[in-house]
Amino acid sequence: RLLLSLSCNQRWQNYLASVPAVWYMSRRFIAGETTEEAIKTARLLNELGIMASLHYLGEEAAEGTEARASRDAYIAALDAIASERVESNISIRLTQLGLGLDDALCYENAESIVEHAAALGNVVYIDAEGSMHYQAALDLYRRLRERHDNVGMTVQAQLFRSQSDVETLIKEGVAHLRLCKGIYPESPSVAYPAGEIVREKLLDLVRAMFRPESRQRGVYPAVATHDDLVINWVRRYTYYHRVPADAYEFQMLYGVRRDRQRWLADQGYRLRVYIPYGTNWYPYFMRRLAERPANLLFFIRALAGP
Repeated sequence: RLLLSLSCNQRWQNYLASVPAVWYMSRRFIAGETTEEAIKTARLLNELGIMASLHYLGEEAAEGTEARASRDAYIAALDAIASERVESNISIRLTQLGLGLDDALCYENAESIVEHAAALGNVVYIDAEGSMHYQAALDLYRRLRERHDNVGMTVQAQLFRSQSDVETLIKEGVAHLRLCKGIYPESPSVAYPAGEIVREKLLDLVRAMFRPESRQRGVYPAVATHDDLVINWVRRYTYYHRVPADAYEFQMLYGVRRDRQRWLADQGYRLRVYIPYGTNWYPYFMRRLAERPANLLFFIRALAGP
């Protein structure tokens, strides 16, 4: 809770982001501040047999010019992916593009990105955000799907509504769907508490995506997890049900469980690593630290110095 609160505190952000030790620590989870650094990281992963998904870091846009700047950064990333011939798609945050600020502007920005990706033969994933934005994000996703088939949605297993949403999306013929547990703190009125129940709900979502009728509709699940229990369940299920290796993929975060990433790739599984980059790295970095309590001590020691 402390690290999550620090991720949202502008005063602490201004201070901590200027501390060299904090920037040095962040490089475990952040590819760098430029598109060139992100492309370099993606290429290194490709050489290991791992695909990538670039994400330009940013928080909720406060004005239209900020949202358009994020749009332009994503389009530049798509151009760099194409020109450098790296195996990567992109992941976008809708609040970064204006969702909640001006929904019409957000749609315009998102569609520009998706259209540009389609012209380059690429795919755009919509990232997960807090439940307060989820319905608006899902509505915008459906609008995009009316004209484009190269856009994917992220669903968080912790939300009560997710099972129903996934079943509906499958019936609608969704192609790309990323399934994850979810990291955002949510009210008990809309989400399950973290723990075993969320893992079970995630596996329920994965099972629905793997059904023969789902695969016949062209559904392509991306299982975003670092949980060995989930990973091994998926491996067993796909083996015994003869799900082709190219019919799904695992997804992980850059800098998290690198040994497991290498192992999965070496075993021939399709794996995509989410690569964040950009100058607005502090909130993302703090959220990564908050995922493990042991990271707090690690963070304090780094701030204290030698």
